[in-house]
Amino acid sequence: MPKLLIKPKEKIVIDASGKSLGRLSTEVANKLRGKHLVTFAANVAPRVQITVTNVSKLKFTGTKLLVKKYFHFSGYPGGIKETTLQQEFTKDPVRLVRNAVKHMLPKNRLSSSLMRYLKIYRHEN
Repeated sequence: MPKLLIKPKEKIVIDASGKSLGRLSTEVANKLRGKHLVTFAANVAPRVQITVTNVSKLKFTGTKLLVKKYFHFSGYPGGIKETTLQQEFTKDPVRLVRNAVKHMLPKNRLSSSLMRYLKIYRHEN
């Protein structure tokens, strides 16, 4: 019986320096889903490994760093907490990009398997 040949993973490296958060996230989400491939299928996770570097050098336009807010609710009365984009970015820019990409993927079981192929680094390796 002949062995099936499996195409090796395609590796894509994206440099995030000088890019805005939203445009970077959409680029990464589209590549993770495999929309740049000819063999795109919505129900299949392609074997594409994506590495994002220099996340700490993202740029933000206008007053987004001070005006944009993120909310977290603990479930208790008075348990809503808010942080600004600047606080989130200085604390952990990797988590900020990971959440932005995750929210741009479809909300189903496929998204968790797609996120395994994403590696994000704060600086150049």
